[in-house]
Amino acid sequence: MWIANAEHSREIDRRASEEFGIPAKVLMERAGLAVFDAVRTLLPQGGRLAVFCGKGNNGGDGFVVARLATESGFGVCCLVAAEAKDLRQDAAEQMRVAQRQGVEPIFIDDARWSRKLDGLASLDLIVDALLGTGAKCEVKGAVKEAIQAINRSGVPVVAVDVPSGIACDTGEELGESIWALRTVTFGLPKPFLFEGTGLEHSGFWTVSEIGYPNVLLREPTYARVLDREWVANLLPERLRASHKGDNGSVLIVAGSQNMRGAASLAARAAVRSGAGLVTVAGIADVCTAVAANVPEAMLLPLPENSGTVSGDAARFLLQRAGKYDAAVFGPGLTQEPSILEFLEKVWAEWTKPCVIDADALNAVSHGVKLPSAECVLTPHPGEMSRLLHTSIAEIQSDRFRTVRLAVERFNQCVLLKGPYSLVGEPGQPILVNDTGNPGMASGGMGDVLGGVIGTLMAQDLPGYYAASCAMYWHGAAADLCAMEIGPTGYSASQVAEALPKARCRIISSCDQKPC
Repeated sequence: MWIANAEHSREIDRRASEEFGIPAKVLMERAGLAVFDAVRTLLPQGGRLAVFCGKGNNGGDGFVVARLATESGFGVCCLVAAEAKDLRQDAAEQMRVAQRQGVEPIFIDDARWSRKLDGLASLDLIVDALLGTGAKCEVKGAVKEAIQAINRSGVPVVAVDVPSGIACDTGEELGESIWALRTVTFGLPKPFLFEGTGLEHSGFWTVSEIGYPNVLLREPTYARVLDREWVANLLPERLRASHKGDNGSVLIVAGSQNMRGAASLAARAAVRSGAGLVTVAGIADVCTAVAANVPEAMLLPLPENSGTVSGDAARFLLQRAGKYDAAVFGPGLTQEPSILEFLEKVWAEWTKPCVIDADALNAVSHGVKLPSAECVLTPHPGEMSRLLHTSIAEIQSDRFRTVRLAVERFNQCVLLKGPYSLVGEPGQPILVNDTGNPGMASGGMGDVLGGVIGTLMAQDLPGYYAASCAMYWHGAAADLCAMEIGPTGYSASQVAEALPKARCRIISSCDQKPC
């Protein structure tokens, strides 16, 4: 599913009207019906609700909801954060239709406005139709007053298209914003659902197509949400006559005396994601730990210096590089000077596809030049801030823009980790992952992801597709853990162990075969 920013959403509206003859009031009616369906889901027995309407098209959607709710026997209070004379044409028309069905709008110049705001806590549900996707300026006046009263009430909120006070294109809060239980957005998903304050304030979100022509919704934009079928079609199949050498040989360069587990996690993930051969290159203590935890992995002990890989290990590793189809550099390596020297020497001659993760990313931020080979960079926001020499707040303020900047700077595939991880590559749309859950916010998850990407690259999947499939698969495995173990407290090791079952579910759900 493609993602539409505010400008693209307006263009869809315009073309639906001008090219396909669908009047705005028809789209408004369908939008209101979609939101009312959400209201009925939350209040199947009916109840009391307030519908807050703004002066624009979003408010028009709200008037439709108020009318439908009134017709269905709900107790409805319709509050308009404007004066009647300020309503735009389509919103005013929907208001008049609602009035004929018994809806009584209360405007800001009505003495009852303030009393109604003070009494919101007694309601069962609130519908927020104050501001739409075009909002860019800080909220003020009656709209700000309404948002504050809604949030103060503690009553669940259904947001129409976007929670009021959230910037559509960045998820930024415009001073004050609605904290919604559910958001019903229209046509296509919007960027605010995946970043910034909007990510949290949107709650559970759904997309309603509301009758837009399919041709408009299928036109490519700058970003799209991954779907299971797309991933299932890309995951490499294992031939019946294949042997271990046909299924990818992954080298994992990882670990140090104080971070031995990182290598084991990456190796375990590579094994569980189907690599034919897995080799861990690290210092002796790391190899000992891997031998105990991942017996399937082969070992390549490297010369060490004070608990980390020494710079002299580069030549030793390069002499054996031809045996591997792809590599994962970085988990647990540390940022010691010897590591920078080691990576600089190795990367100067490295020609195989590789994942650049963790301390390898920190080496890049210190000026070590990336390999000329195909790379996938996998930073979390802190690592990305060091790579781009900016603050984490700046990174998170617009994650889509951040990925575009990183792709432009490094001319490689970049995976920005976090809720709704993003993958970008030169000349390709940004891909958004919607699997995964907050329980993944614990140590070692990135090491597991790196191992999965390394496996897929070793199996000849290009970096952009390997990174995208891996993040979807990795998140799906974590979702299994959350379902079977609990929402928090499951470990990175358990996510790695869940990878085969998650893959089976991804593929079987598309083939409609039992897992």
